Amino acid sequence: MGGRGASSGTSKAGNRYGSQYHALLTVGNVKYVSKNSKSSETLMETMTSGRVYVVVDRNEPKSIVYFDGKSKRRKQIDLNDHRGLSPHVHHGYLHNEDSPNGKPTRLTTQEKRMVDNILADWGKYKSGQ
Repeated sequence: MGGRGASSGTSKAGNRYGSQYHALLTVGNVKYVSKNSKSSETLMETMTSGRVYVVVDRNEPKSIVYFDGKSKRRKQIDLNDHRGLSPHVHHGYLHNEDSPNGKPTRLTTQEKRMVDNILADWGKYKSGQ
């Protein structure tokens, strides 16, 4: 799991793939990760096709990042508030280029289910179950 450049093994900033984040938990195709430093690059590419990452910050899920069959980021669900939308979805590799009007959207029913499942799995993990 890495920032930009996961497919090549090295980011434009010269960071090796896997050096930016560490895994905390894996449930099916969902991997919970945490940054190794505040300056870690954002997740843009992966070596696992179709992977879903949950970025954990301060021991709580912060965002859910989906990757496509070409291992590129396709959307991100942010669990924090954005101008009254909480949680909200950014569509596209960069952030909002595939969103209507270039803005974040509300969650679909399927995305809400995914958020519920992720929060439930994280709750079990934190409680030691």
